[in-house]
Amino acid sequence: MEYRTFLIKYAEIGTKGKNRYKFEDHLCKRMRQRLKALGDFEVRREYGRIFVDAKSDFDYDEAMNRLTRIFGISGICPVMQIDSLEYEDIAKGVVEYVKEEYAKTGSNAARLTFKMNVRRHNKEYPINSMEMAARLGGEVLDNFETRGMKVDVHKPQIIIDVEIRNVAYIYSKIIPGACGLPVGTNGKAISLLSGGIDSPVATYMIAKRGVEMEAVYFNAPPYTSERAKDKVKELGRIVSQFAGPIKLHIVNFTDCQLAIYKNCPHDELTIIMKRLMFRMAEDIAKKDDCQCIVTGESIGQVSSQTTFSLGVINEAVNDIPVFRPLIGMDKQEIVDISQKIGTYETSILPYEDCCTIFVAKHPVTKPTLEAIKESEEKLVGIIEPLYETALNTAEVVYLK
Repeated sequence: MEYRTFLIKYAEIGTKGKNRYKFEDHLCKRMRQRLKALGDFEVRREYGRIFVDAKSDFDYDEAMNRLTRIFGISGICPVMQIDSLEYEDIAKGVVEYVKEEYAKTGSNAARLTFKMNVRRHNKEYPINSMEMAARLGGEVLDNFETRGMKVDVHKPQIIIDVEIRNVAYIYSKIIPGACGLPVGTNGKAISLLSGGIDSPVATYMIAKRGVEMEAVYFNAPPYTSERAKDKVKELGRIVSQFAGPIKLHIVNFTDCQLAIYKNCPHDELTIIMKRLMFRMAEDIAKKDDCQCIVTGESIGQVSSQTTFSLGVINEAVNDIPVFRPLIGMDKQEIVDISQKIGTYETSILPYEDCCTIFVAKHPVTKPTLEAIKESEEKLVGIIEPLYETALNTAEVVYLK
């Protein structure tokens, strides 16, 4: 069956009370943006529902690919639309729908249990929902019972939904969506994006809560290659399929790293380096009106992610919160999400980033703030101009 209308379901948006329309507006806007390149689509709202109508030819598979990656959508239902509300026309449509979807390819395809479910949003319609469901279920049995279809209201294999509004909609399949909340409904964040597995997943997870994302990548040429930078850009592009366009700040961090390497104890390099990164991220966040910093850290995964290390690193940020959505996950849980969203294969490409090239053999795992600040005193008068140059010369690219 060739579908041209889709019912868009949402879950969490429905709990937003009087503010629900704001979330619906953001969701509709996002759908229009994502579908625009595929053809002429109308995205329209009705109470408790959003519909997408294709007004031109389009690539069905690509449309589904894009819609299933939009946060806020819990399901996409391809629907048959019946423009007439006459009972006979709706019944004929239901029979045709079942024939096309379940019985067209032979009698075996029709050996299913089903339940008929009717929602009568148009309260002026003369037949109530329960009676309508019984009558339409009878129509299905009359046409397909001899081919094996039976009613099971408790554990049906398929549920045939009919919604009666100004027109009637028939559907039975729900293509799962990305869920969450529409991007743009919960402010903006900046993510510390590296070429690893964790940070793209963290970026995805915060975007899923409706947060618009920016990102910062700390580059270290010539110790890191152009391929390492391209890898991060590709990770950002993959995440942008869900999160929308991502503004990526590429900071050349080499001189800062070398200053830390030459002047500070080597077992503290990673902690001091990360504190400097967090300060830079905070400065960029303030300039671009981001309300928080996002990282892919998980407790105990590496030496700089012990509870002691995280506390010392956090102290470097003064005015905005740091969110770590992966904090309690083990590595396999993070890998599973990265495979689900399509970042894993890119993340494991063997191009090092700046966090891996200046790592001590025996890094400190229980740093104290006093010791770290004492070591940072050795950078006074050295790091400040390097810090300002790194920020002022950052490259900005938009990933989408």
